[in-house]
Amino acid sequence: MTALAAAAVPAYLPSPTVNAIQIGPLSIHFYALCIIAGIILAWWLTERRWVKRGRESGQPLDIALWAVPFGIVGGRIYHVITDPELYFLPGRNPWNAFAIWDGGLGIWGAIALGGLGAWIGGRRAKVPLPAFADALAPGLLFAQAIGRLGNWFNNELYGDPTTLPWGLEIHQMDPSTGAAAHNADGTAVVIGYFQPTFLYEALWSVAGGLLILWLGRRFRLPRGAEFALYVMAYTSGRFIVELMRSDFANLILGLRVNTWVAGLVFVGGLVSFIVVMRRGRRDEVTESNSGASQEA
Repeated sequence: MTALAAAAVPAYLPSPTVNAIQIGPLSIHFYALCIIAGIILAWWLTERRWVKRGRESGQPLDIALWAVPFGIVGGRIYHVITDPELYFLPGRNPWNAFAIWDGGLGIWGAIALGGLGAWIGGRRAKVPLPAFADALAPGLLFAQAIGRLGNWFNNELYGDPTTLPWGLEIHQMDPSTGAAAHNADGTAVVIGYFQPTFLYEALWSVAGGLLILWLGRRFRLPRGAEFALYVMAYTSGRFIVELMRSDFANLILGLRVNTWVAGLVFVGGLVSFIVVMRRGRRDEVTESNSGASQEA
């Protein structure tokens, strides 16, 4: 079956056959490493942008120490709430709800609770949250792109079967070992070749991050605009990707839960962007009139 499937696909993107490395009794999951790498990149870029904007060095780290743990907990809670059948149906192990290293973080919960942590950290550091959110926006998109590589290691989050050259090879993974099951001849069992939706989302996130960086340098955006752009950039791509995914998901009126959430959050981001830009224009007019009056 594997040979026939491979013959039908002239070219494809391979997937790893292991999702962790074993060091003594310690199992280090690549998913967790990707999350950590994304957090480090987001902190580094935010620190650079923060200092360039005349702010105090070290404040982004102070805030991150609150935001990151809150975000991880929030992301896991959202995942467990929206996919309870993975943990609480008969035959499932409820304790796996805490096995965050196996994958499963809902970005919506991560942003919501991470935002609360950032607010707490910001108040302690005497930093306005909107200014920090703007500095964070592109780094957050880059971090999400790196985090999606964890799904590649886990052989998960893919779309419909495809024969496209960039179709993703998916293995049958054994959850007890973190490695692909093997055929009698020793080759890894291949389920098939599918649309790499995790890759589409990662590339979209990188493009969105680069766009925000460019806009931030090219234009004088009012406070809150960059984070609103982040919200719109991410959710628009996520909406499309959710329509392409073929893995199991709970539905509302025929659409995946995350599709609805992405669409609704996009609308919220768009409204926020319009309000912020209008407020910014009013402030510019006020400042201009004030300057003209002083000159007179």
